[in-house]
Amino acid sequence: MTDRLIAGLRAALGADAVLTDPADRAGYETDLLKARTGRALAVVRPRSTDEVAAAVRLCVAAGIAVVPQGGNTGFCGGATPPADGSALVLSSERLNRIRHVDPAGDHMIVEAGVTLADARAEAERRGKLLALHHGGLSSRIGGNVATNAGGNNVLRYGMTRALVLGLEVVLADGRIWNGLRALAKDNAGTDLKQLFIGTEGTLGIVTAVALKLHPMPQSVATALVAVPDPTAALALLARLQADVGEALSAAELIPRAGLDLHVAHTGTVREPFDRPHPWQVLVELGSASRFFDLDAALEAGVGEALAAGEATDAVVASSQSQRAALWALREGLAVAQVETPGNLKNDTSVPVSAIPAFIRTAEAATRAIVPGCVPIPFGHLGDGNIHFNLNPPPGSDPASFIARWPELVTAIEDVATGLGGSIAAEHGLGRSKVAAARRIKPALDLELMQRLKTAFDPDGTLNPGVML
Repeated sequence: MTDRLIAGLRAALGADAVLTDPADRAGYETDLLKARTGRALAVVRPRSTDEVAAAVRLCVAAGIAVVPQGGNTGFCGGATPPADGSALVLSSERLNRIRHVDPAGDHMIVEAGVTLADARAEAERRGKLLALHHGGLSSRIGGNVATNAGGNNVLRYGMTRALVLGLEVVLADGRIWNGLRALAKDNAGTDLKQLFIGTEGTLGIVTAVALKLHPMPQSVATALVAVPDPTAALALLARLQADVGEALSAAELIPRAGLDLHVAHTGTVREPFDRPHPWQVLVELGSASRFFDLDAALEAGVGEALAAGEATDAVVASSQSQRAALWALREGLAVAQVETPGNLKNDTSVPVSAIPAFIRTAEAATRAIVPGCVPIPFGHLGDGNIHFNLNPPPGSDPASFIARWPELVTAIEDVATGLGGSIAAEHGLGRSKVAAARRIKPALDLELMQRLKTAFDPDGTLNPGVML
């Protein structure tokens, strides 16, 4: 049966589109963090939606599961095949055409394998902004849709869900659903596209996306503001929101431990302040209007925060290079953690007002389990998505710390959910958080999720073991 399937796939997609050699498969079988490795029966790389549909139909006939994979940049194993070689990986990397850009209609249609970086660059070339923006620029649009990715601009523009106008999807039986209508208003029945956003390829395989575009900002103002603690950071956030409203596009919390790690990791970075501060907030304002003086607005707001004791120091970028340098601090602390042995990553969210309590309580809970561990709570202050990551105690064995990960993760999840939060803010459940979802989510939530899965994929062909 396997030999017939491989032969059928090669006949339908071409020999170079089907990888079976272990060395060729290897890069598709391990996740970005090298924390989860599976084994694929084969890897297929279709070039069109019709080829995706053909591959799915062949797999259904053979009783073989399909694991959709984009850029393979996820943190939760949602695109990693099972370890038993029972599934085929379907990569979107060759679905890489930008089909259409409509600047007047404020949308673009791109295939699922287009990288986020390329989609943003093409929108900018047409004078438009694709507002989805995060550190994973090599991620692919289909994966961003599948996980409902977030990032740095959620405060102003919302999650990926808010930017999707339409989808093209291959269903679990190989049929193609064409929902690529780029309409701002369409109430003619159930909004079916929403069912495929954030469900991690378990209900259908996204092959193309109609994305909403925004006007390019004509003016941007950026500042790094030192604050004494997370409570003061929230006061700064509230002040700026009251002063500039929707012009506030980003507010990123940076802890001392994260900045120290980044500086040590690079060995070349210089901090913008003349003395260390326990917490900093990277704030950015943007406007498509050339008539708004955002620099003056930001300087006034930060000045008021300094006078009120909500801030202790500030640096306002006066050039694009200075702005890039400030953002490099924020992105660099995330990269340094990825490259630190034993670093434990988390993707929690809590109500914005609960952020100080979450950080304080999670720090106490994790240090009670592993004394000396180094919490690095950072991220999206404006939407409550604080990544409460942990480094091993200095000088300790990373392997012994990794062995304690399950206890630490459970403690952090319990703190977040106890404050009304979530265990998966922007990275999804994947395979790694299925047990946690079963433990934490209400039984009726799980039942309804299972009903949708059964209705759309009764044979369990698509991404089995992910989410449920």
